[in-house]
Amino acid sequence: MGDENGFKTALVRGDTLYGLWLSLADAYSAEVCAGAGFDWLVVDGEHAPNDLRSILAQLQALAAYPSAPVVRLPVGDPVQIKQVLDIGARILLIPMVESAAQAREMVAATRYPPQGIRGVASALVRASGFSRDADYLRHANDGICLLVQVESVAGLEALDEVAAVEGVDGVFVGPADLAASMGHLGNPGQPEVQAAIRNAATRIRAAGKAAGILATDETTARRYLGWGYTFVAVGVDVLLLTRASTELLARFRS
Repeated sequence: MGDENGFKTALVRGDTLYGLWLSLADAYSAEVCAGAGFDWLVVDGEHAPNDLRSILAQLQALAAYPSAPVVRLPVGDPVQIKQVLDIGARILLIPMVESAAQAREMVAATRYPPQGIRGVASALVRASGFSRDADYLRHANDGICLLVQVESVAGLEALDEVAAVEGVDGVFVGPADLAASMGHLGNPGQPEVQAAIRNAATRIRAAGKAAGILATDETTARRYLGWGYTFVAVGVDVLLLTRASTELLARFRS
């Protein structure tokens, strides 16, 4: 699969990268969304009903398109990280990171020894082209892009240390969980939460890392872009379908 990770390179350059969340857990709908040309697409294993095989099917469907597939795992578990790397994921989004130590564990889980602890079965796996990429072990570590989610009060307190960890390529702020952690469940637009989100972008960028976030409406997305977030998911497939179908029927019912 080669050692160049175009998404990682673009993050380092500071490019603005527009993403879309894939929560329908289906390769067919993932391919529909890939045709739109988003810079990145999140195959969500945390809040969508995905498993290893459905993630694989979506990676296979997305491989024909230029959009970079990002796999979000339900938890930062080295075993699950190993499995999704083996099926060809190269950009991982890990939720609920709350310390530099945890971030370093995630870096180690995504790297082969001696830089990390990733288990080796390279001849068997899709990541190496089923052993056809003879140099895979040599370049695999460099091709990994690790994004960690900071989405709690504890995570915010540790943000500077988390962002400084070598091997963390970007820090993604989760507005919904952050709002809940701050005592504002269901209200990420609350001024205190928004101030924390704005401050987080400044701190992440000060550490020399890319700042990412999810917004589900255009006004909010543009505000986050203005605050310095550079990899911004601007929608969710489920919500697009929900809104469009609801509005379609409403127009006829009225």
